[in-house]
Amino acid sequence: MEVAEMNMEFERRLAIPAEVKEQNPLKGKVGKIVEEKRAELRAVFEGRLNKLLLIIGPCSADNEEAVIDYMNRLVPVQEKVKDKILMVPRIYTNKPRTTGEGYKGMLHQPDPNAKPDLYKGIVACRHMHMRAVEETGFIFADEMLYPENYQYLDDVLGYVAVGARSVEDQQHRLTASGIEVPVGMKNPTSGDYAVMMNAILAAQHPHTFIYRGWEVHSEGNIHCHAILRGSTDKHGSHQQNYHYEDLVRLCDAYDARELKNPAVIIDTNHSNSNKNPFEQPRIIMDVLNSCRHSDRVAKLVKGFMIESYIEDGCQKIGEGVYGKSITDPCLGWEKTERLIYDIAEKI
Repeated sequence: MEVAEMNMEFERRLAIPAEVKEQNPLKGKVGKIVEEKRAELRAVFEGRLNKLLLIIGPCSADNEEAVIDYMNRLVPVQEKVKDKILMVPRIYTNKPRTTGEGYKGMLHQPDPNAKPDLYKGIVACRHMHMRAVEETGFIFADEMLYPENYQYLDDVLGYVAVGARSVEDQQHRLTASGIEVPVGMKNPTSGDYAVMMNAILAAQHPHTFIYRGWEVHSEGNIHCHAILRGSTDKHGSHQQNYHYEDLVRLCDAYDARELKNPAVIIDTNHSNSNKNPFEQPRIIMDVLNSCRHSDRVAKLVKGFMIESYIEDGCQKIGEGVYGKSITDPCLGWEKTERLIYDIAEKI
């Protein structure tokens, strides 16, 4: 039988998730922390726990030491606001690139200055997530850029985001239906609510599909929900969707569908901030004011997604500033700490 040729070189066969987990198993208290924190997070989405979620951290987790440093800084802050706020910090290990150019995350390049090495990347991502749980007691969020890779981290993650360019993809939706932790579906870059709501509907229902070479059956994910991240119009200009009218419209969209645990996370960066991270505090206060104005909106808004790191702004790869983003600009630590306390005081 002839095999059709493809315009790519098959370099090596990567270890399957079970093999990577066997070589890099959860140790000590990590499994217990993950179980307890996942239950707390589910309670927030089900409305049984009245805490505001902050999905907060670097745009991309490019350097393990700086990321762990940042996460450890969050620990005493979380303790001080624990009655009002639940943090699920971001460790984003793979980054979508609109043009295909640029740093694609630790999964591709565990060393941003070296050539891609996907096996080392898989192991580095798992190691960093496990170390972060063990050292801080948090569970963490990551973006599901490649659905087939989810199992490398499925026993340690607390929250999963599906990005604006992935939300309409069938494999992302069906994989989300088989994930046991909350999954946030971002609105697409066009801003079309229907695309996002259809993704949530698909993910909340059971399916039969192909996953990693297997025929699988999913049960549906009742904690799948919306993330509003702003949009771009036909001229490429940023359009916001965190205002009161946008939130009421989302309430109406949920009411028109039979969906469980209606919820939204507001992404305070990206198009909502015109990629200006210093606008994030103002956006959060605007949304909290909307929540004070309407019980309906307050019930729907479960929290915020915030891009934050040790240093303000961003840098180019190779500039070597510790704790400064090499992808989108972030809010620095001092401003972040102040913001968290301001949020706790506001609510």
